[in-house]
Amino acid sequence: MENVITRHRHELKRRTLTVQATERLTPHMIRVTLGGEELEGFTSLGADDHIKLFFPGAEADKPEMRDYTPRRHDAKAGTLVLDFATHDAGPATAWAEAAVPGDTLRIGGPRGSAVIAPVFDWYLLIGDETALPAIGRRVEELPAGVTAITLAAVPGPEDEQRFESAAAQEAHWLHRPVAEAHEPEALLEAARGLALPEGRGFVWIAAEARVARALKLHFLDERGHPAPWLKAAGYWVKGDAGSSDKALD
Repeated sequence: MENVITRHRHELKRRTLTVQATERLTPHMIRVTLGGEELEGFTSLGADDHIKLFFPGAEADKPEMRDYTPRRHDAKAGTLVLDFATHDAGPATAWAEAAVPGDTLRIGGPRGSAVIAPVFDWYLLIGDETALPAIGRRVEELPAGVTAITLAAVPGPEDEQRFESAAAQEAHWLHRPVAEAHEPEALLEAARGLALPEGRGFVWIAAEARVARALKLHFLDERGHPAPWLKAAGYWVKGDAGSSDKALD
């Protein structure tokens, strides 16, 4: 079976950007638009790329770092959009809640991009609030002639989002309390109830590490989905602030 993911390396560079605008998309999601001269040369080829964001820490020489997905990059306009899920009390949430035009944010990366070959008939994208930026970007970037199936867990209907895309869309939303975001049962049950289309499909999963692992095993072991056509990541780990588990890939 062919390798459908191509990995690209980028020059690792830190940039200081300026807040141009902020918007509360939903009760648990804030959008921040950044810009500035240092954005020139920024490259993000994959919908689930990650950049490092640097926030002031308890010690001046040791900033707090968090991984975030570039939600949208417009090189011509010189803007970078980041969406912040505000379901924790960490430094990223605190910064996004207080951000106003003129504030600055230091970023690094992305170090690389994983690009999925355009050889699939459908894409299944599953995740929680933290995965919505990557899910939304992927759906919006898909072309006509393919189907984007999304399954996302959020606190309530007011947290649902709409994505514009040339692709056909089939959206599924699961509502559960934020306090249960680390429990796999609800998303797992919803995934079991999905009827997948015929043809070649790519499955992408991102959530709390235990949730993502359970979903990955469901598709590989219970559904028999080809492993090279699946990518899973633990975007966060309950009880370990700032950690992730990319080994799920």
